[in-house]
Amino acid sequence: MIFQCKNCGGNVIYSPEKKKMYCPYCDSLDSGQRKDTEGDIHICPNCGGEVPLEEHTSATQCPYCDNYIILNERVEGEYAPDLMIPFQYSRDMVKKLMREKFAKSIFAPTDFLSEVMLDTMEGDYVPFWLYDYDVNCQYQGEGRKVRVWTNGDTEYTETSIYDIRRDMDIQFEKIPADASLRMPDEVMDLMEPYRYDQLQPFAPEFLSGFKGERYNMPAEQIEDRAQGKMEEDTHKLLSSTITGYSSVLNQGHNIRINSSQTRYGLLPVWVYSYQYKDQNYPFYINGQTAKIVGKVPISKAKVWVYGATLWAVLTAILALVDVMLTMI
Repeated sequence: MIFQCKNCGGNVIYSPEKKKMYCPYCDSLDSGQRKDTEGDIHICPNCGGEVPLEEHTSATQCPYCDNYIILNERVEGEYAPDLMIPFQYSRDMVKKLMREKFAKSIFAPTDFLSEVMLDTMEGDYVPFWLYDYDVNCQYQGEGRKVRVWTNGDTEYTETSIYDIRRDMDIQFEKIPADASLRMPDEVMDLMEPYRYDQLQPFAPEFLSGFKGERYNMPAEQIEDRAQGKMEEDTHKLLSSTITGYSSVLNQGHNIRINSSQTRYGLLPVWVYSYQYKDQNYPFYINGQTAKIVGKVPISKAKVWVYGATLWAVLTAILALVDVMLTMI
């Protein structure tokens, strides 16, 4: 499907700044009309050009006419997302944030934050499974409190031993695990947290103007990641209730999942891939919160220039001091 402007026929896209569907050709708002496509999904329905698609692509851009295309069969039926968070930051907004964040990176390559390079940034809707758990946690341990005091020349130590038991019911909502083979799991974990109160029912209009994927893996295949996060948070909550002891001996615990629910969602990520000296430096920006994850490349040429300049300045200062001392 594509969204065409009912006023001029141009490709209507979703604007994070305006929070509306926007036609960049005639500046119309909410003028998009859905046009479903038939036939070969590799053929652009607007210009007839051949569109390169990967196995899991659900939304892309035609390389010839720049129209954004959404593949019906990859966002409907078994691949229909339940929820999504629309992009809150546009490319221009992210470019400004990138320049502000890395303004002091004086050793970065000259074109690192150039307009041309930052314009290659792409907005991707990344598939996620969101897990809800109703959990019961039982814990048993031994806590010790040690009191030491002195009476005259004698030091006394009193050790009190406590039986610690906990029986906690905990509910977890929307624990995320990305279902994209293309996106590094550790980076997607760093994208968190998203503000899940802004989740809303899936609407294909939000995909227009961005790229996207359908889930690459079923929920069961990656659930261990979500359960790992759940267990880690359960231990943190449990530990927060066991305080005031000199030492604690863990004698056993059990985490039981009483019920669970899984939902399929799309979360927004901007991806900026910067190539420098045959090495890729990817940057990932949370499309909702603008959290930036990435490592700035270092230009050795700039380091040498800076070092040479500093040495020249120091040499000049020392020469001036030497002259002044000679004149005294």
